Amino acid sequence: MLQKIGFLPGINKQITATGAEGQWTDCDNVRFRYGTPEKIGGWKQLGDDNLTGAGRGLHHFVNTLGRKYAIIGTNRILYAYSGGVFYDIHPIKSTTTLTSAFSTTNGSAEVTITFSGAHNISAQDIILLDNFSAITNSNFAAADFNDKKFMVTTVPNSTTLTITMPSNESGSGATTSGGIRVQHYYPVGPAVQAKGFGWSLGSWGGEVAGEPTTTLQNGITDTATTGIILVDFSQFPTAGTNFIIINSEEISYTGIASTGELTGVTRGVAGTTAAAHSGGATITSSTNFVAWGEAASGDLVLEPGMWSLDNFGDKAICLIHDSAVFEWNSAATDATSNRATIITGAPTASRHMLVSTPDRHLVFFGTETTIGTPTTQDDMFIRFSDQEDINTYTPTATNTAGTQRLADGSQIRGAIRGRDAIYVWTDTALFTQRFIGPPFTFGFSQVGTNCGLAGQNACVEVDGSAYWMSENGFFRYAGKLESLPCLVEDHVFDDINLESGNQMVSAGLNNLFGEVIWFYPTSTSSVVNRMVTYNYFDSTPQRPVWTVGTLARTMWQDSAVFGSPHALEYDAATDTSFDVVGNTEGRTTYYQHETGTDQIKGGATTAIVASIESGDFDITQQQQGVASIRGDGEFIMKIRRFVPDFISQTGNTQVTLNLRNFSNDSQSSSSLGPFTVTSSTSKVDTRARARAIALKIANTSTNQSWKLGTFRLDIQPDGRR
Repeated sequence: MLQKIGFLPGINKQITATGAEGQWTDCDNVRFRYGTPEKIGGWKQLGDDNLTGAGRGLHHFVNTLGRKYAIIGTNRILYAYSGGVFYDIHPIKSTTTLTSAFSTTNGSAEVTITFSGAHNISAQDIILLDNFSAITNSNFAAADFNDKKFMVTTVPNSTTLTITMPSNESGSGATTSGGIRVQHYYPVGPAVQAKGFGWSLGSWGGEVAGEPTTTLQNGITDTATTGIILVDFSQFPTAGTNFIIINSEEISYTGIASTGELTGVTRGVAGTTAAAHSGGATITSSTNFVAWGEAASGDLVLEPGMWSLDNFGDKAICLIHDSAVFEWNSAATDATSNRATIITGAPTASRHMLVSTPDRHLVFFGTETTIGTPTTQDDMFIRFSDQEDINTYTPTATNTAGTQRLADGSQIRGAIRGRDAIYVWTDTALFTQRFIGPPFTFGFSQVGTNCGLAGQNACVEVDGSAYWMSENGFFRYAGKLESLPCLVEDHVFDDINLESGNQMVSAGLNNLFGEVIWFYPTSTSSVVNRMVTYNYFDSTPQRPVWTVGTLARTMWQDSAVFGSPHALEYDAATDTSFDVVGNTEGRTTYYQHETGTDQIKGGATTAIVASIESGDFDITQQQQGVASIRGDGEFIMKIRRFVPDFISQTGNTQVTLNLRNFSNDSQSSSSLGPFTVTSSTSKVDTRARARAIALKIANTSTNQSWKLGTFRLDIQPDGRR
């Protein structure tokens, strides 16, 4: 007889497949809408090019001229996107004009650039070369360098650096060149995060403070106490006994000369072993430590290069994480030919930033207690500008600038605007920040404990509710703190990489379908490779609706400005096809989502494979005069046919019946499956025999989409053996 097969909405991975009878247990690229599963919408690449580095910031706005912009920050370059074109608006840190500065060697792709003084540029920084006049004794021409960006390969010493060309020098080797201008891009940071406890990463028993970092100018031996030169020591302490880490060695010092050379050096402290180190090695400040043989109490965190992006009217406001803040006027004449410039008077080292509305203050989180002195950065300190004035931060009796230090936590993790307040998270707590006017400007209230934010971008706000991921669960705040019940919680938190990836976690809102999405790295990955979604439209207290999947996006923006969601995808593979010569840190692709049925990238169309699989179900045994009861595996089922039911279907769909007799048995599919179902298929004949069956729906090809209805199976009992 035909029997309807119904399933509750959402995925449940907290119980076994046998225990999940009547529920879905796994999916990929699927959402629930009105209680039933369907394939998600497709996506297509925006713009003709990939972007250099890992996408770590995305903000949409419309200026007063009606022009739509997306501001995109990677760990290397800041872009403005408009009208299908990417514009490089990255701020310039320094500009140097050189003559006779190039040298090459026959058979090598390496080009050495020599400065007249210290350049303060590190390996993997970006430089722009222009005003190039000529080069001699080389197969390279001026056009190979002029108006081109390069990633610095090595920094042999404080006055030289190298770049790498796509091909080797075939000439005798350039020894002279004409004039050239070198523009140094503000460094942002690494593509990925490195994090570990003191014993396992860096020094033995050492407690590492984390930032700042720089690189070693020249290689050193394992016994050298002189000649240890920091390429950029501007943020390193110079007085008292201080510490650095190079690879696994900790080194103490008492001073830094004007050349960047450490003085008063002691090698291999805190139980570490002195070792030789090559030029360009990463140096991490470590001013606090625990002696060898004692337990370390802190973490070493090398956070990725990240951005906080917002707009103050027509001005895009762009903060480099733990660094300076910049403005870019989108309404200026030839705006896309201009670059972002530093905001005068503003803090120079902050973790996060946003614009408070409608009162219009520029607010900095985890910022300096003394403006212009990065060493005074306090991870719990908040500073805000005067109203309508992003250049004034010193409080007076006649302005609304001010400061506040939060009490619960060790660092401010992130902040977002809400309907009537700013939500501010530390690593342990949630605060609200509300505009109350002079003399205090803002009022601060702690509204949650033990609910800290996983990372800067792990939160969203929608319709007066804030949703976020902590390091051990999901939360919502809508006037009161709630822990979100989650039926995929173990699946996520048993396999999430928070040790080296909490700042990789990012949240996105897809308001078209009532979805909050979190993207995160799994335990074996340092980059985002999974997603988990909460559907606030369909969820009820009795049945929260969650889905999981493999969609990997580093940043996501909702549809408010462009009419559909946009997102960034990071590919760590080396890419030199666009933008930066010698790029070794991968590329980012910018997508429009919820369009079509497939992925369109680089001009190629590929299928989005979507699937959903149910828990096991068994036969319903009919007894005379008794209500229908579940057989609970007592009887073997014989399945002769099934009747598919799709509310809408484009192309073909694959249906698989997965069989097993006992809970610990491996599933095996029906020998006649998977079955191809078209939009005109009325029934599918099959032969299958098992105590328990699981249903799987999938598509594998392009131009395919589906939304599931209610399937019916022709099932009859077939004995107990």
